[in-house]
Amino acid sequence: MSKIKYRFNTKTLSYEKVEKSVKQYVWRALSYIATGTVFAAVTIFIAYNYFTSPKEKIQQREIENLRTQFEIVSKRLDNMTIVLSDLQNRDDNIYRVVFESEPIPDNIRKAGFGGVDRYKDLEGFKNSDIIVETAQKLDRIAKQMYIQSKSFDELSKLAKNKEKMLASIPAIQPVSNKQLRHAPSGFGWRTHPIYKTSEFHPGMDFACPTGTPIYATGDGIIERADATAQGYGNHVVINHNYGYQTLYGHMSKIAVTVGQKVKRGQIIGYVGSTGLSTAPHVHYEVIKNKEKVNPINYYYNDLTPAEYQQLIELSSKASQSFD
Repeated sequence: MSKIKYRFNTKTLSYEKVEKSVKQYVWRALSYIATGTVFAAVTIFIAYNYFTSPKEKIQQREIENLRTQFEIVSKRLDNMTIVLSDLQNRDDNIYRVVFESEPIPDNIRKAGFGGVDRYKDLEGFKNSDIIVETAQKLDRIAKQMYIQSKSFDELSKLAKNKEKMLASIPAIQPVSNKQLRHAPSGFGWRTHPIYKTSEFHPGMDFACPTGTPIYATGDGIIERADATAQGYGNHVVINHNYGYQTLYGHMSKIAVTVGQKVKRGQIIGYVGSTGLSTAPHVHYEVIKNKEKVNPINYYYNDLTPAEYQQLIELSSKASQSFD
């Protein structure tokens, strides 16, 4: 119940009832509202900035839990990267070596992604750093796994042709050890038998009696069988595929024709001294990817470890070639 207020009138020496105008009531109401508004604003400001509501606490816990989960996923992705790196290393240095295949270059395996705005939608948040980092790791792993999958598809095809490939790679001597007169002249710088100058000898010379059988060192197709190449005399070139060719020079007689398929160990001709030669022998070359390489690395099918080691030592000594 509202109180009635009085005031003392000194002139009449009596109490008179205080009457308020509408304007006073309005101003009083407005003052209450303004005071309440300011108080409410201050209260809300303090509450939002210095106190956490139960709902906000729940959301913060959820955010922290999500961040923890992202960190766990990031660590698992790091472990996956290590495993994938091990697979890539085996692929390049074991599997592809076995199948005589070139390793996949790092610039292909670890190529970046195009587009500067690839992760733009993930930025601008409080935890954008870990979200973007996780997305980047996922993209890198996904791409590298795709490349590795394609690599294994290729290796699978090579494995199916493994038997054919192994039969095709040159893996024996072109003549029998029983027919050798002395140690072969090896690959490298040798004294030329005619010019007496130091020249690079791109193959190995096996000195044998004239007429000694010469064998194909791997399966393949006869690519050349003639005496037109300067210095080689009667010679044969076999294309083994898989990047390999072999050449057999100075034959007394050629026993195959161009286009003929031959098997490892099949007779393709006979030792002689035709062309630029000083004594009966077979000049033997191994060509891999159009580059002449040391044949000493390709006699592992018909020699014991001791014989192979002895052959390496003998062929590496400085000597004079026969052509």
